[in-house]
Amino acid sequence: MNSTAGHPTAYQLYANAGTDFSNLTWLEAQWAAWYLWIGNPIIATGLASFLLHEIVYFGRCIPWIIIDSMPYFRKWKLQPGKIPTPQEQWECTKQVLFSHFMVELPVIWLFHPMAEYFGMSTWQVPFPAWTHQAAQIAFFFVFEDMFHFFAHRALHWGPLYKNIHKIHHKYSAPFGLAAEYAHPAEVMILGTGTIAGPILYCAFRRDLHIVTVYIWIILRLFQAVDAHSGYDFPWSLQHILPFWSGAEHHDFHHMAFVNNFSTSFRWFDHLFGTDDKYREYRKRVTAMKKLNLSPEEYAAMERKMMLEAEQEGLRAEAEVEQYSFTGKKKTA
Repeated sequence: MNSTAGHPTAYQLYANAGTDFSNLTWLEAQWAAWYLWIGNPIIATGLASFLLHEIVYFGRCIPWIIIDSMPYFRKWKLQPGKIPTPQEQWECTKQVLFSHFMVELPVIWLFHPMAEYFGMSTWQVPFPAWTHQAAQIAFFFVFEDMFHFFAHRALHWGPLYKNIHKIHHKYSAPFGLAAEYAHPAEVMILGTGTIAGPILYCAFRRDLHIVTVYIWIILRLFQAVDAHSGYDFPWSLQHILPFWSGAEHHDFHHMAFVNNFSTSFRWFDHLFGTDDKYREYRKRVTAMKKLNLSPEEYAAMERKMMLEAEQEGLRAEAEVEQYSFTGKKKTA
């Protein structure tokens, strides 16, 4: 493919940089080969970025679709009485694809020029040391979690919730595909937290490679899909890292509407007291497990607790929707 007007080809960039291809790792060599094959670095970055997002997102959703179809896994389902139907998953997929192609694709396609403007490396090889990448990714996780917490809380304000965020709360028992089931405006708002961290970091440090951003995006997509999976396994990450949110944390937000606004970590919710109802609910679940109930009795009590939490959430949702931009309740 030819370069765009005024922009050198990948071959010219590598030649001008004096890149030594003989000392590259296999992955670095494939990276350079991709840019050389496409020719135009803008198209190469845009295409790679979009394909990465689609392959990772839907690739991570497939195992959860399979798990949802197998009764064996119901014992680890957080809301075992609510299994997504094929029709629900298809409706969700259509909305997700619409957002991907109409909202995310144009933004992703413009990412290369923006990345270069802020000094981010794209076509360059070799890659940075893994220790350097790990520190950057850790920063991205913390930044995104902070951004998401405050942006998510804002989306629960009356007008923003009713006109934007309500779509994402369609499913009180979320499933993997629903991670990015959202209004296009929400996709842009919350997606900003994912990409703003790398951009701000690069603007100040100018030592960021886009391959590090790709690793971050992969981990972030895994986190988002898994948090919406609706399953809490004994080996789930939150049982290893107590400060990790996980599906158990976020599932309560969908079920009860309130609490648990963060994504990856629990500390912002704990710091601002937006996990009080969640912690009370978990205490009741823990106490229930100690009652030596039969499986039938336990299931009945669990359904009763979930129904109470969901009904309380519906009341909270209705109250939120009564607020207008003036902050005053609408009168009938």
